[in-house]
Amino acid sequence: MENAPLKLVYVTPAIYSAGGVERVVTVKANYFVEVLGYDVTIIVTEGKGRSSFFPLSDRVHVVNFELGFEELWNVAFCKKTYLYLKKIRKYKRLLRAELLRIRPDITISTLRREINFINDIKDGSKKIGELHVNRANYRSVKTEKSSLIKKMFARFWSDSLVSHLKKLDGFVVLTEKDKEAWTELDQVEVIPDPIPFVPTTFSQLTEKRVLAVTRYSYEKGIDLLLEAWAQVEKQTEEWRLDVYGNGDTTAFNALIDKLGIDRNRCQLHGYTCDVEKEYTNSSIFVCSSRFEGFGMVIVEAMACGLPVVSFDCPWGPRSIINDHEYGILVEKDNPTALAQGILSLVNDAALRMTLSGAAKRNVQSYKMEYIAAQWNRLFEDIQHK
Repeated sequence: MENAPLKLVYVTPAIYSAGGVERVVTVKANYFVEVLGYDVTIIVTEGKGRSSFFPLSDRVHVVNFELGFEELWNVAFCKKTYLYLKKIRKYKRLLRAELLRIRPDITISTLRREINFINDIKDGSKKIGELHVNRANYRSVKTEKSSLIKKMFARFWSDSLVSHLKKLDGFVVLTEKDKEAWTELDQVEVIPDPIPFVPTTFSQLTEKRVLAVTRYSYEKGIDLLLEAWAQVEKQTEEWRLDVYGNGDTTAFNALIDKLGIDRNRCQLHGYTCDVEKEYTNSSIFVCSSRFEGFGMVIVEAMACGLPVVSFDCPWGPRSIINDHEYGILVEKDNPTALAQGILSLVNDAALRMTLSGAAKRNVQSYKMEYIAAQWNRLFEDIQHK
């Protein structure tokens, strides 16, 4: 008699949007059901009536509690508190019932609201948390200029989080540096995210085009990128910058005008569904993030043969790039250093070619089969504890 397939449940807010967590969860779920034969369910709370943004195997089960936490973003504080507590109570009740129905072997939380109660659900499954941001920016509360009450709240929040994480059977982060940050925990594993596609084409490094694939938000440092590009543009007549991503570009377009950047050579685009095409039609990739949990776009770009220039921000880029071996790392938050890094590649075709070849070789370890093997070993180890 054959053994029953491993039952795996992911608990995450949503899969309807084009976010990094959504992409990674769907990529792994697809591989686990199609290649490893797991029985996989994804439980979400958001996106009523909306399907997965990224391709999802028909063999992956999706359960949507349709709780709508996102609707609280624009609600007054007092009402928000009441509605949030009401939704959390319902969430806890629904999740307990669903896990008791499924009886998974492993339940994986992406460490959102359910981390506060998932360990209390006695469904027989081993509980794993996987974190997609670095510690400094997870549940962060800026306390430098905060009141005493806010500082006390931040401390309570941090202590509460650690107590919940200690109860997990496994805790997965993306880089060795982030593992070092969780000094209170002894069950921390490092498993990077997998590259979500296998390139079918590669950059020929002939297009005089710099590319960024990002999100139009503060942490992604688009303002710093534009400040850097304003310097690059003055020193090269032919190269252009194209940025692709989700979010509101209004402030960044205003900055383009303020910096006097040539709009014919610098454009901010929306999200692209054919990101591989953009990689292969470029010759340099740039990452201007103020911080990164990992930096999957860096891996994607390298897989397509692009040399990368990135801020040496916490913590992802340094876990992927050895400076001047697989790409170029420059001082974080320094637009001039970023501009110099870009120009070093603009002005040196041989360096672009060298870094391109090294990059393609380096990212082989991020293929899904290797990452899945690491997850499979973790599942086996945890089940036998």
